[in-house]
Amino acid sequence: MWKYVVRFILRSRIAILSGIIIITGFLAYQAQDIKLSYELTKMLPEEDSTSIVYEKFKKTFGKDGNIMFAGLQSERLFELGFFNDLYDLTYDLKETEGVKQVLSLPRIYHLEKNKATHKFDFKPIITEKPKSQKELDSLKQVIYDQPLFENMLFNKKKHSTLLMISLDKEVLNNKKRVKLIGKIKNKIKPFGEKHNVTLHYSGLPYIRTLTSQKIQSELNYFILLAMFIASVALFLFFRSFKAVLIPMLIVVISVVWVLGTMALLDYKITILTGILPPLLIVIGVENCIFLLNKYHHEYRAHGNKIKSLSRVVRRVGNATFLTNLTTAVGFAAFIITGNKLLVEFGVVASINIMAVFLLSLLLIPIFFSFVKPPNAKHIKHLDNKVINKIIDNILWLVLKRRNAIYIVAGFVVIMGVIGVMQMQTNSKMFDDLSSNDKVYKDMVFMQEQVNGILPFEIAIDTKKPNGVMRLSTLKKIERLQDTLATYPQFSKPLSVAEVSKAAKQAFYNGDPAYYSLPNAREKNFIMSYLPDLQSSSHKQTILSAFTDSNLQKTRVSVQMADIGTDQMVKIKDDLRPKIDAIFPPDKFNVDLTGTTVVYMRGTEYMITNLLHSLLIALAAIGIIMALLFTSGKMVAVSLVPNLLPQLMTAALMGYLAISLKPSTVLIFSIALGISVDNAIHFLSRYRMELKQHGWSIKISVINALRETSYSMVYSSIVLFFGFAIFTLSGFGGTEAIGYLVSFTLLVAVLSNLLVLPSLILSLDKWITTRSFNNPMLKIFKNAEEATNGKKNTNAVSLQIKQKQATKKQQKMTAKP
Repeated sequence: MWKYVVRFILRSRIAILSGIIIITGFLAYQAQDIKLSYELTKMLPEEDSTSIVYEKFKKTFGKDGNIMFAGLQSERLFELGFFNDLYDLTYDLKETEGVKQVLSLPRIYHLEKNKATHKFDFKPIITEKPKSQKELDSLKQVIYDQPLFENMLFNKKKHSTLLMISLDKEVLNNKKRVKLIGKIKNKIKPFGEKHNVTLHYSGLPYIRTLTSQKIQSELNYFILLAMFIASVALFLFFRSFKAVLIPMLIVVISVVWVLGTMALLDYKITILTGILPPLLIVIGVENCIFLLNKYHHEYRAHGNKIKSLSRVVRRVGNATFLTNLTTAVGFAAFIITGNKLLVEFGVVASINIMAVFLLSLLLIPIFFSFVKPPNAKHIKHLDNKVINKIIDNILWLVLKRRNAIYIVAGFVVIMGVIGVMQMQTNSKMFDDLSSNDKVYKDMVFMQEQVNGILPFEIAIDTKKPNGVMRLSTLKKIERLQDTLATYPQFSKPLSVAEVSKAAKQAFYNGDPAYYSLPNAREKNFIMSYLPDLQSSSHKQTILSAFTDSNLQKTRVSVQMADIGTDQMVKIKDDLRPKIDAIFPPDKFNVDLTGTTVVYMRGTEYMITNLLHSLLIALAAIGIIMALLFTSGKMVAVSLVPNLLPQLMTAALMGYLAISLKPSTVLIFSIALGISVDNAIHFLSRYRMELKQHGWSIKISVINALRETSYSMVYSSIVLFFGFAIFTLSGFGGTEAIGYLVSFTLLVAVLSNLLVLPSLILSLDKWITTRSFNNPMLKIFKNAEEATNGKKNTNAVSLQIKQKQATKKQQKMTAKP
């Protein structure tokens, strides 16, 4: 097949280049419309029970997680100048387009009894700026007499307060949110500078917006950094500007293709898809290294440029195709997870990995056919003394010290198993934020003031209209809140019970001593002051945020600290029987939901599915290698040195207390798909050497190592540093990919250079069978090689027959 491919490439150069230019132009045009993702990614399929409950909750009460917080701490909160400036800031923010509501100390609401209408009015305590310190001091007491907002909007002991800014949900899911968040911060900033106080910002809309902006900035940064590292590496390896510029042009085209593909598929840039352009640069350069090394080897052998380019495609085309295919399979395995974020990542990555292979295979021969052939300086790297010395040492170890290699490998396996046993599964919602990031520090401040910012909801269905406002139900809700108060991870709850307490306080003229549930005698006439939810004049009331229109369903809302999925699961499991004891399941339906619960369940779902995807990737890669090598024994042996790095990476996570979470689980599939490339290249060359040297295993191993080691070492260096750039990321997950994949690939190249050839030499008679010599996928198809292969096969058969005859003769001689 490959002789027809190379014939087509070299005879249709202009047509191929024209086609690539047209495709690249089209995809570049499409890439202009690519967008950033500002949404909280769905981690669960729609049919999952947790997802169903959450969607029902949103339908009844509206979406949670649309509040931005701005917090500050100062003992001057109630100084006249400070307070009035905060008043002006609050109302200025309220007038901002995209802001629906603002709550703050100067704009705090309370219930006030209207004797004329016999209803409660929900109105601000302060209607105009206080004119004197004395007036402000009296207002301070009124504000602090509102238990409903204590330790939520303000903390008396810590002299801190929050501005709670409710944002329009329509703005939050598009790029307008960036401008909105920017406007809010620009309005708040002068206040902080004037009064010399530090403002802390948090809330899901704010964190997601800054995360998206950081993804965009890191995308550009990593593309440039990956290209710089690849350029330097190529120049150091090949000492030729042509060997740098042509691969760089190929990877630039590949970046355009990946961005264009995302735009065509209507995918947005996420924290995962954002790493694909620099990742494809690294993979593309790896392809170019194998092709260029082969080109230089061939040219040095006979000095014919076109023949060398032709043999590049013929001799390594199939192996390069399969190495890219195994890498693509490693990424494509994410598609089966069902998670939108990972499915998009898997689809785009697998398509474009094969696209960059196609670009490399087409453009390397085409471009180098137009330029002058390499001179002595350009192929001098094939005699690199340092690399040659490393290869000589590797051969010495493989040939003379195999037992030492096995002892070290055995020790590594033992240490790996011990490390794996120490692994933990724990993930935080904001794990991707660095502890040095201001966003993370601001979140910590919020957690210290109000115990958290993550929505945790308890939805209660009384199964009866008006069941929520029954005194027995209100008392049950109060018992539930008392139970929640025993968990320091929760903030102060908000519920219809708290509203009822505030209503009683308002009925008794705002006296905080009456902040409690009304008794059976008080309930009817106090509750009659609350507005009717079904009245058209009261579309939005203090009750509407906590109940449905029939007063059958209600919610208890708390904020939760980002404590990690392990503790979340323990708290949820611990709460369930306590809730059932308060709300009997036969009379009430109580669901734990909210963004926090969905994230917790989503993390469990993703980890399980990612482990399944890893097993599928392993099986798929094994099948692909079986097509290439046919011999099941050889496939098994070739996978051993590539599973060893996986074990070591898992052990490293255990020793360094790096938790098993979505961002770290996906590392294994990525690394497996890439690390197996070296094994494929080595074994492909090894089989060819067997044919050319009459089935001499030792000579074949030596020759295969000598030729492929250069490319293995060069490509591994590029891959190592290419992934290492991600350690500079501001996201913990991306940073972990950088550290762990680089480590995995480093172990993988050592394993493939030492363990794989050692196993072949030790198990030569067991694994090097006739089936290995006759693969389903033929690597060499040109007449010369086919003839040589046939001659060598006949020679091998003759040698085997001669050996069998000699053994038979020896047995006959040995008989008495």
